[in-house]
Amino acid sequence: MRLGFMQPYFWPYPGYFALIARSDTWLVFDDAQMIRHGWVNRNRVLHPEEGWQYVRVPVKGHAREALIRDVEVSDLEWGRRFVSQLAHYRRAPHRAAVIGLIESVACERHTRLVDVNVAALRAVSGYLGLPFNPRLHSELDYDRSAIQGPGDWALEAGRALGASSYVNPPGGRELFESARFAAAGIELEILTYGAEPYAQGPRSFEPHLSIVDMLMFLTPDEVRARLGAASIESVPVGDSEAR
Repeated sequence: MRLGFMQPYFWPYPGYFALIARSDTWLVFDDAQMIRHGWVNRNRVLHPEEGWQYVRVPVKGHAREALIRDVEVSDLEWGRRFVSQLAHYRRAPHRAAVIGLIESVACERHTRLVDVNVAALRAVSGYLGLPFNPRLHSELDYDRSAIQGPGDWALEAGRALGASSYVNPPGGRELFESARFAAAGIELEILTYGAEPYAQGPRSFEPHLSIVDMLMFLTPDEVRARLGAASIESVPVGDSEAR
């Protein structure tokens, strides 16, 4: 079983779904600390004129050390503002389908941020025909006393789930020790998603946006093909940095 394990991002970038597409089980890191100005309650779409703009789900005030699972949504009508920020996509060929996805999640009126994000991940995965089998890390029963640093969470959670491999984006590579994964019978893998340009109407390509943007312009088959083109490499034992 290949494990994917990430914080629940808000309508995340396409590479996030490339990870989902390659994972048998998706573990939602809902008891990670909520990072201010991160991607858990915001993402980016095209700006009406040039560049990009943020879209957000507003959240209630919380302590700096609050966990994602404990963060609450402050405005259950967040979907209306989100949709209004997409008005300039009116000529995008798949706008109606994307607006439908957003509204289907917003109308569920989740009060917890993690539930909003998991619902969005499920909606997009369903639209794209990707298998999505999420579990909340906070509900996974295992001994957390062995966790000494950030690189241990995936190792110990994977051990508890009986994973045969764990896949992660390149940015987290330095957190993990491949030898320790190998000792636990888990293959450490890195997935690299190449953000190839696609037509965004008449403007020049703006990279690093939410999946929402790609869905506006490409069919599900076209998106799935791009996600499937992401490459996976196995990290040789000893070829990763210690914490």
